[in-house]
Amino acid sequence: MRTAFDFSPLYRSSIGFDRIFNLLENAPQAAETWPPYDIERSDENTYRVTIAVAGFSEDDLDISHEPNLLIVSGERKEQGTVEYLHRGLPVRPFTRRFELADHMTVTGASLNNGLLTIDLVREVPEEMKPRRIAIPKQDGAPKAGQVEKPKQAA
Repeated sequence: MRTAFDFSPLYRSSIGFDRIFNLLENAPQAAETWPPYDIERSDENTYRVTIAVAGFSEDDLDISHEPNLLIVSGERKEQGTVEYLHRGLPVRPFTRRFELADHMTVTGASLNNGLLTIDLVREVPEEMKPRRIAIPKQDGAPKAGQVEKPKQAA
């Protein structure tokens, strides 16, 4: 499904953002609302996803981390033959996908009081961090490829 936005002007002046434009163009129009979740940002590189999974145990949940994708799924295993007079807890199977930026890693997960918490950190490699480029000073002699000033006639 495509969005109503035309990103073609951005392709002309942006290099290496193809993945972002594809995500925006192919974003789902109708978002699934269950299970509810929160995404928190503690600082520039630390994030936390909290998903409400009441009725699920650790054994019912599966967390997968693939390149640029976090997949959380749950399926409750039935325990014996219980006859429900009323079933109000939504314990249907689910799969929730989160697109992750480059260099995101999962550092931990916990289940407490029906809330699944997944901690993420962006760990940018040293060679990918911004660095300052020094410009060497010229000592008067032209460098290779540099044009000299034209000499004046005497």
